Amino acid sequence: MKFVKMHGAGNDYIFVDCFDRSIEDMGSLAAELSDRHFGIGGDGVVYLYPSFAADVRMRMFNADGSEGAMCGNAVRCIARLWLERTGKTEISVETAAGIRSAVWNSESDLITVDMGEPVIGEINKPIFVCGKQFEYTYVSMGNPHCVIFCEDITRISPEIMDAVEHHSFFTGGINAEFAEADGNILHVKVWERGSGETLSCGTGACATAVAATATGRCDRKDMLVKLKGGDLAVIYDKKVFLTGNAVKVYEGEYYDQIHFCDRRCSKRAR
Repeated sequence: MKFVKMHGAGNDYIFVDCFDRSIEDMGSLAAELSDRHFGIGGDGVVYLYPSFAADVRMRMFNADGSEGAMCGNAVRCIARLWLERTGKTEISVETAAGIRSAVWNSESDLITVDMGEPVIGEINKPIFVCGKQFEYTYVSMGNPHCVIFCEDITRISPEIMDAVEHHSFFTGGINAEFAEADGNILHVKVWERGSGETLSCGTGACATAVAATATGRCDRKDMLVKLKGGDLAVIYDKKVFLTGNAVKVYEGEYYDQIHFCDRRCSKRAR
């Protein structure tokens, strides 16, 4: 099985071409590949398939093997792959949350994704975790997000973020973003459902920008979201547009006795 390791602002995924391949259990394979000690290592796996409605269809699985509906950083990475393979500067990607389009800017070498319209739920609703009270705003970018603004995100521990993901408010878990707002600059700490703390999250950056607008913390359409893995630019004007990098780290081959029928040697990664 050939794969490509890529990242968008440090949010790294393993991309597998399934145009001519059948995989028996994508979830368990994703968990195996994502393991940073015994696998390739990543925040998840993205499988690429033919699409009748777009240039390509993606299925994204988190590091624990659970399936996600949407990933903005992954869409940019797919756009980068298609740019290298076909020369196309624009691409449409079919996701479980709908079709997303992406455009490559030759001057900046960055990629912009049309993330669609957000769905805003509760605003500034109290939530208690680990003996502390916060206020969250619910935003869906095709997948659910709980955005919490605070004074110092460096004091937010993994235990708090994990408790938010598994809070009884959110059936099936939720992605959590803790953020500081400084005008149109947002400093964000991310916890992805099924993967834990990550260096960045495309849909999370978008959800935070939407929440900053909904709560009156930002009155500008353009926002800069600063994450551990780098910066992402977000424009929110009814629809949300996400701009950032997409980097190919390396390509490789993976052999596995469990999930594939076309390999001739025991499991190894190289």
